[in-house]
Amino acid sequence: MTSAPVDAPVPREGDELPPLAVPVTRTLIVAGAIASRDFQDVHHDAEAARDKGSPDIFMNILTTNGLVGRYVTEWAGPYARLRRVAIRLGAPNYPGDTLTLTGRVTSVTASGGTGTGAPDASILEAGIAVLGRNSLGAHVTGAVTLLLTIRTRDSESGAVQGADQGPGQGAVQVGVQGPAREAFPDADQDTVQKGADI
Repeated sequence: MTSAPVDAPVPREGDELPPLAVPVTRTLIVAGAIASRDFQDVHHDAEAARDKGSPDIFMNILTTNGLVGRYVTEWAGPYARLRRVAIRLGAPNYPGDTLTLTGRVTSVTASGGTGTGAPDASILEAGIAVLGRNSLGAHVTGAVTLLLTIRTRDSESGAVQGADQGPGQGAVQVGVQGPAREAFPDADQDTVQKGADI
């Protein structure tokens, strides 16, 4: 009797995530700021942004954080849960630019994610280093921790096996610390660290 993954291949340390190009539009910047209740004028009023020394409005950290989470979870599939997102901002994202996100799996371990504290081979914890660049340089560097439910199908019975947790279950911890610096040593050194735990 053998089993094979049902949803996606099991990630391995060193795997590269496919790049994702995100057009940075005025609409994305303003909508992201409104959705995250960030009403700072530099995110929606070009004249106010210029008065404060910026050439235009720019994306807020919460929108960037959401794009990083989207990038990693779309790659990992519906049975992945964000456990932690830690990002560090660098070059601003202005309208008309493109943010290109890339990533690499930095670790994969069995997790005690079933609540029993005992490792469960069907639940893996994966570390992902993420880099987002625009025409000005590194906009974001970060590290994401995912819990991945690995469901398998028995080759004889066809039954799906694995943890019972479905898509979207679990909590998210968001923090900003910049732990991916060693994963992307060539990223711009002048970065700003911001964020909050929720």
